[in-house]
Amino acid sequence: MDERCCLPDSASSSDAYWLLLQVLSLIPLWHYLLLAAFILFSVLYNFLELHFFQDLFSGFAGSPVLLSYNSSSQIYHAVVSKCDVLRGRYFATPWLCSPHLQTLFLNYFGRPPFLKYARELFRTADGGTIALDWLFSSHVSDNVGYEDESVPIFVVIPGLTSDSSSQSDISYNAGLTEDVRAVVNYLHKKRAKAPLFVVGTSIGANILVKYLGEDGENIPVAGAVAVCSPWDLLSLSVRDFDDHATRVVGKYESVDTYYRRCSSSTFVRSVSVPLLCISALDDPICTTEAIPWDECKANKNILLATVKHGGHLAFFQGLSASRIWTREKGCK
Repeated sequence: MDERCCLPDSASSSDAYWLLLQVLSLIPLWHYLLLAAFILFSVLYNFLELHFFQDLFSGFAGSPVLLSYNSSSQIYHAVVSKCDVLRGRYFATPWLCSPHLQTLFLNYFGRPPFLKYARELFRTADGGTIALDWLFSSHVSDNVGYEDESVPIFVVIPGLTSDSSSQSDISYNAGLTEDVRAVVNYLHKKRAKAPLFVVGTSIGANILVKYLGEDGENIPVAGAVAVCSPWDLLSLSVRDFDDHATRVVGKYESVDTYYRRCSSSTFVRSVSVPLLCISALDDPICTTEAIPWDECKANKNILLATVKHGGHLAFFQGLSASRIWTREKGCK
């Protein structure tokens, strides 16, 4: 009789595991290291949302700009027909093939152009102070001087951080439009002949769209651009701060009430001036789920341009990452 047939099940299992360990020990150590490296790379690749292989398989051709607009939109024919950037493709810098890498690179190596500004301190009705940093056309070109009152004015509303300083008794609020309204009305009164345009980035874009929707047609703005707007503040990961600080200072019943009242997506339908909205579908801060696609398409004054990659306000392109797609000169 074969004695192995009489062994307990536990003994058979132990022998099997022992044999397995002996077999595994025969595999060279560098094979295990290679497997560990592959697993680590896969985790990082997915965690950082890298898209290098997708770009490689597509021949580094980039992706076209997706345009969403109303069929009767006049801004589409007026802007897109004259702007090569919106009709072209965007190809992200290969070694910044991640929305997180793009966003971090912008923060540390964005290399903004060095320009000289003339600062004007503007006092608001509530006693606050806003720094208006003027970049006159004469600072970048000798062709036109400040005395020409017909030169267009571009107002830039930054996000949470900027180089301009301001003082106010009112705390941060992503839906506070009073300051923007006061500045726009002041500039319009000061230079009534100059076409006035407003550009908002990140939280500044949310404030801009909300302001445009609140005032409708009663607004001295010729056109606007919203870049990487969060649209729906529920997509931001600062709920605890908003619940314990922003909501309390703003006297909102709840943090959800603050989000509902201040999210620009609910004001999109009321925008009555030409508005170009630009977003990256892989924006890690202002996520694509928050984009009000249907509302933008329903409003004939809005043109929504989205690209597959770009991160948050980054949009670096070229092998040296020396160019930014949203700053390209491609409009006539």
